[in-house]
Amino acid sequence: MAWSATQYLKFEEERTRPARDLLVRVPLGAAARVYDLGCGPGNSTELLIERFGLRAVAGLDSDADMLEKARKRLPETPFVQADLSTWKPEAPADLLYANAVLQWLPDHLSLMERLIDHLAPGGVLAVQMPDNLDEPTHLLMEETGAAGPWARAFAGGRIMRAPLPSPAAYLERLSRKASRVDIWHTIYYHPMENAEAIVEWVKGTGLRPYLDAAGEDHAPAFLSDYTARIARAYPPMADGRVPLRFPRLFVVAVKR
Repeated sequence: MAWSATQYLKFEEERTRPARDLLVRVPLGAAARVYDLGCGPGNSTELLIERFGLRAVAGLDSDADMLEKARKRLPETPFVQADLSTWKPEAPADLLYANAVLQWLPDHLSLMERLIDHLAPGGVLAVQMPDNLDEPTHLLMEETGAAGPWARAFAGGRIMRAPLPSPAAYLERLSRKASRVDIWHTIYYHPMENAEAIVEWVKGTGLRPYLDAAGEDHAPAFLSDYTARIARAYPPMADGRVPLRFPRLFVVAVKR
């Protein structure tokens, strides 16, 4: 699945806010080796540079378009194209920072355990992931998938990513290698211009595999059906804007 950095950045401020909130909770006064895992177009990498300095930070992502935008944004920062499921740093890291990426990887809890192995003692693994599969934005993708001439492509069941494990699962697994594990949920309410804006938001992430499955010929009709369902599920406020409820899970683990 290819990503679109331009589509993703249409809501840069809203997408960067959780990255900023995660970084605030990282208990490091200084760090010499920091990796932005799944750096995307570099918006989160920029936050890390502001805190730890240009020479400390590197970014990696699997998507070429995201990396192109990141390199244009931060030309002095090293960015590497890599598969996060197999990547490891050349030397123990002080901070491995993963904003809205691990939810896409199978068995990411085991991956998080492996990443802790590549931290220096006292190093930090900091992770933020959307926890929104039960929100109308995602449930309605399934409804639309079953409702049109593209339905055959969805007959095998849900194509969205797997649900996140329970907070207890993260605590139990990560505490084997960490002296401290901090886990919390935050629910953001983003005031969107209208239902169409919500659709534009998810076109940059969760809706992409559905549009890919529906196929190029069906994509306009798929979007039309989905947008109508979103408009019914998210009634506007008095000023016409629509509040988008967005739960996210945060994990900060400090290696023993």
